Amino acid sequence: MGLSRVRAVFFDLDNTLIDTAGASRKGMLEVIKLLQSKYHYKEEAEIICNKVQVKLSKECFHPSNTCITDLRTSHWEEAIQETKGGAANRKLAEECYFLWKSTRLQHMTLAEEVKAMLTELRKEVRLLLLTNGERQTQREKIEACACQSYFDAIVVGGEQKEEKPAPSIFYYSCDLLGVQPGDCVMVGDTLETDIQGGLNAGLKATVWINKNGMVPLKSSPTPHYVVSSVLELPALLHSIDCKVSVST
Repeated sequence: MGLSRVRAVFFDLDNTLIDTAGASRKGMLEVIKLLQSKYHYKEEAEIICNKVQVKLSKECFHPSNTCITDLRTSHWEEAIQETKGGAANRKLAEECYFLWKSTRLQHMTLAEEVKAMLTELRKEVRLLLLTNGERQTQREKIEACACQSYFDAIVVGGEQKEEKPAPSIFYYSCDLLGVQPGDCVMVGDTLETDIQGGLNAGLKATVWINKNGMVPLKSSPTPHYVVSSVLELPALLHSIDCKVSVST
């Protein structure tokens, strides 16, 4: 790590600043209620939602082939057919998908204490949101949690040639803010993208948000710092800057 002070912080969005996993679970619960009450799918409702969850986790999206709405509606269509048999039911699949999606977006909010932290941090350093994912999906989340005003710039992986952990998206982010990689800190919850990417790009520091006390695999990239909540960041940045002062 260089001897300059931190000039910019890059934040991941999903499960770092907003609880995407929790919002998604709430969406699934609404779909289960719908399938049980309106369609009388008793135990099948949960099975369908679990199948969709698996499909989402393995999702490969290629914008040239399809749009995200079609792809995700197909996840529901396949899960319903795999569970219930019979002919494909696109109409029901659409109903499930849009209920899950709208409920999920309603629950994607920036907590008040996160807003306050970002507001204070921005008085000291430049802030950039750096999120992987399909363009439409990520822009909808950004809109839903109304986080635009807290950042100097927003970079969505799906709008770039490469996503995290490719160094190019980090260099692009540095250029947007007019800073060097050695001036920047990456904060995120995913070792393979956020932390590996920050290391690949030679950032000053990487901060892993490990909410659940997960033990990483031996082969996982090693972050410079680990915190259990993004709210620990201001104190950590202060200590990084103090080290610089002592060194110089």
